[in-house]
Formats: sequence, structure tokens, C-alpha cells
Amino acid sequence: MQKCVAVLGGGVGGLSACYYLSKSSHVSKVVLLEATGRFGGWINTTRREDGAVFEHGPRGVRPAGAVGINTLNMLSDLGLEREILPVPHDHMASKNRFLYMKGELHKLPSSLSGVVRTVPPFSSPIILSVIKEVLVRKGKQEDESVHSFMSRRFGSELADIVIDCLCRGVFAGDSRQLSVRSCFPPLHRAEQDWGSVLLGMLIGGEKAGTGGRSALAQRAKAESWAQWSLTDGMQSLPDALQEALRRHERVEIRLNAPVRSLSYSAGGWEIKQEDGATLKADHVISALPASVLASLLPPAARSLSHQLSEINTVSVGVVNLEYEGSVLPVTGFGHLIPSSEDKGLLGVVYDSVPFPQHNRKGEPTTRMTVMMGGAWFEETLGRPGEVKVQVLLDQAGQAVRSQLNITSSPVWSKATVLKNCIPQYHLGHWKRLETMRQYISDHALPLTLAGASFDGVSVNDVIFSGRTAAEGLVGKISSEV
Repeated sequence: MQKCVAVLGGGVGGLSACYYLSKSSHVSKVVLLEATGRFGGWINTTRREDGAVFEHGPRGVRPAGAVGINTLNMLSDLGLEREILPVPHDHMASKNRFLYMKGELHKLPSSLSGVVRTVPPFSSPIILSVIKEVLVRKGKQEDESVHSFMSRRFGSELADIVIDCLCRGVFAGDSRQLSVRSCFPPLHRAEQDWGSVLLGMLIGGEKAGTGGRSALAQRAKAESWAQWSLTDGMQSLPDALQEALRRHERVEIRLNAPVRSLSYSAGGWEIKQEDGATLKADHVISALPASVLASLLPPAARSLSHQLSEINTVSVGVVNLEYEGSVLPVTGFGHLIPSSEDKGLLGVVYDSVPFPQHNRKGEPTTRMTVMMGGAWFEETLGRPGEVKVQVLLDQAGQAVRSQLNITSSPVWSKATVLKNCIPQYHLGHWKRLETMRQYISDHALPLTLAGASFDGVSVNDVIFSGRTAAEGLVGKISSEV
């Protein structure tokens, strides 16, 4: 029996779910509903006429692991190989990453010599903490904060500085609230399986990918890529996905189509849209933020709505800056700032170093992005909906002056507040997911959860969640035939 599937949310998760569904003959129709006037969600690129490219969301993607290979295979399938801008592991942007502490930039160790001797801001050689980790007993808790886990296994200094910064850089979140089990599953698994993170990483290794490697994925491995972007910016990926979907006769994609409510009966879902239109579907894949889906579900699914609404998100202030000439005092990917130093300022990415191809044509310029807020947004900047653009621009300019000693004024700038953009996997997130999926199964709801709210916030994770949702559904339908 062929089915109609509605996919809610036109970010990269929803687009990916549609893309993988479109490959199956078991699905007669796929309808994608996106509330806003554009596809791509948090992936959002400004392309200027002079060739300059600025990212307001994700700016580079790692090719590592099964999910990284999956994304490269998709790019290959979409014909984007020639658009790829790779950054290898031996590039300055890969080797040089900095921390800003006590008024100075400190390069994080990237070689053996930096690990075996004491380098500021650390009080002893990092290798001592790493060697001692093997002797630390396995934790007995089902879940633990990232900070507590790292402090227990590697000592408080690495937890307070490196892990604090890493959580701010990846999740814009607080390492004391984030769950190690959900945010860094390989670390949790390594301790569970091997009794040590170090042993787990050395012996356990990474699981092989699902499916083969495209020529592009093979090239990424051979050339040892650390990350990649696209010639015209990351927006090219959702653009290519929607183009591929528009060419597909079984797929219908709708912009400016917000959903008002979902109701379910034995006959399937009835999806009411804000404009009064109604869509009937046999199955729904939701790639919406958890809290948005919670507000749409029928009263009968109140307990599921409650669980969904418990998944918090944070907002991030993003300020893109462009300066004349080469103004950076160091060459690298960028610097992060520990919360103990400045809660509101998360870090600065030196965009021109990994991707000089995104600079405007002609005389040299320097592009950088200042990230602010996150878990500390309201405390340091006020309510996300009320922050004035000039406040963000002023704070970003001040940060660049004091931390990078850049005294000139930017020749171009843009400030954006990404409201509720990064889900926070707090303690017990894994249990919440289990409870929600169990509820869906017990009530035989034809509903699949996908997107950043659940199993990973990176571009790769979200694309893979779309694929998992689509293939899981297709497998179920084909077994019923």
C-alpha cells in the first residue's frame, strides 16, 4: 500500500528526509511544509555581488565518521563535488586554535611537544592528566554533566578551560548542565565499554559508515580533510536539495505554510495550516524544533507534548565583520573564551583563514564572526527578541579591539540573533528520548521525530536523522506490503 507522508520543517533535516523518501517507490506522495519563506533553517548565507560570502549559521562541516561520510555521499549525489572547499588537517586553520584568557591568546597544543610540556594557560603538562585518566574508576551514574565527567576523569583544570570552551563552541551551552551521554556519546561509551576514554578511543575506534564511500568521501579521506564548505557558502546545500526535490513528481514542497495543529484518527493525520487549508497524511515526519511540535500535537498526546517541551534551546548572537587588509595578529581557526573569563562572549571565528575563497574579489580583506550569548544570552544581553542590533555590533567591535588588538573599524558588518537555534541536551536527555519514542510506539502513532532536537546538533547529525527517519519509515511500509 502506497502512502502519503507529510514532512514538517524545511531545514536541512526536513529536506534530507524528503530527499531520502523520494528514492522509494513505496511512498506515493511526499509533502514538505515550511513555515517561512526560505528553506535551509539555520543554514543561512549572505552572498554579496563582489564575491564575499558570510555565514550566519553553520560555516564548515567535518567529514569524520559515518555521518560525515553520509553527507559527502549526498553532496556527490547532488552534483556538488566541484563546489567543495576542503580544509586539510595540516592547514593553519586546523592546527591553530586559540583560547583567550587573562588578556592573552593562547594556542591550544596541536603536537606532542605541546602536550608533554607545560604551556599556558595550563599549570602542568596535559599528558599527565591523560595518562592518569586510564587509572580512574568507571562512573556508576546513568548520566553525568560533561563538566563533572571530564573533571572526574581528566582533572578540574581541563574541565574548567578546554571542555567549558568546547561546549560553548559546539552547543553555545554550559558544560555543567549538558549531558555527556547525549552530547558526546563516544566519550560515555568509551568509559562504559573500556573503563577509560583514552583506551576506548585507541582500541574502540569509530564504527564504519552505513553504505559505501562515494569518490568524494574517498577523496576526503585520502587528502585528510578536517572540514569543508562550498564555493557559494553553506546555503548551496539546501538550495541543491530543494532543486532536486522540485524535479521529483511525487514530492511537493511548500514555503510560507505554517502548521496550526495536528489531529490524529485511525484514518491518519489531519494537518491544519494557518491559512485554513487541510492536508491529510498517512505518516508525519517532524523535523521541527521539539517545542514547536509540542504546541501542534492534539490534547490526547499531552504527555508526549510535555516531554517535547522539556527540551530547551538557546539563542545566539552572530556578528559578521569585514576589515580592510590582513588584520589578524595570529593565523588559525579562531579563539574561544571560557565562561569564567566572559560569560556573554563565546568566541571569534577567523573566517578568512579556512576559507579565503569567500573574501571579496580584489584587495585583501579579513572576515570574522563573533558569537555571543548562548546559555548566557538573557543574563548578558537581555531577551533575544528585544536586543538591539547596535548593542551586538558594539560588543563585537569591542571584543575584536581588546582581544585581537584590531584598531581599525569594520568596512561591513551584520548582526543577527538566532532565536532558539541550538537544542540543549541536558541531564537525562537520553531517557526523555526513550520515553517519547516508547510513547509513539505504544500508541501506534505514525509519527517520526527528526532534526537537531534529538540525536545530535551538527549539520551531519541532522542530515543523518532525516535519512534515518525516511529509511525507517520506508522499511516499515515495505514490510507491510
